[in-house]
Amino acid sequence: MSDTPPRRRAPGMSPEERRAMIVAAALPLVAEYGTAVTTSQIARAAAIGEATIFRVFTDKEELLDACMAEAIQPDHVVKEIASIPLHQPLASRLAETVDALAAHLERVGTVLGALHAGGHGRGRQRERPQPGGREASMRLISDAVTDLIEPDAESLRLPPDQIATIFLSLLYTQKRGATPSDLPVPDLVDVFLHGAMKHPQA
Repeated sequence: MSDTPPRRRAPGMSPEERRAMIVAAALPLVAEYGTAVTTSQIARAAAIGEATIFRVFTDKEELLDACMAEAIQPDHVVKEIASIPLHQPLASRLAETVDALAAHLERVGTVLGALHAGGHGRGRQRERPQPGGREASMRLISDAVTDLIEPDAESLRLPPDQIATIFLSLLYTQKRGATPSDLPVPDLVDVFLHGAMKHPQA
């Protein structure tokens, strides 16, 4: 008889892990195809059988709901901001923050826009969003930016949390009313840190 021990199967994913894996594979397809994306396409992207999707999602609508919820989560951008090296000059840190937030907002806008354009959720009762959900997301992002600014606290005119609030307000306004070509990131950061005047009056 062979002394070779029997092979053990690798532990399977939990339903929550499988849902997260499927949503991660689906998001780029949803951004590209909107509601026209098929579960067959998503299954191929996730390298699973199509039936596996329906073991953790009731139907395609539930999967699209999960994609929408994931797209607006701030976790990814918060991690991106937290990973910015603190030894860099403040201007460089803020410029990287602008890029991270721009990517986050573009992702949110692309996914939500594609789903809304396809009529996702139209004509059916949807769960009401949790009270304070948007505010909580904004707070997480604001806290991450505050931590990024904190090392320069002694050189700032206001506390880091107030500086973070002003900076984010500027960014969100800029995203609504201007394009990156209208206001390059280095210029935005420079004006924010040093003001608009070439030679401030005494």
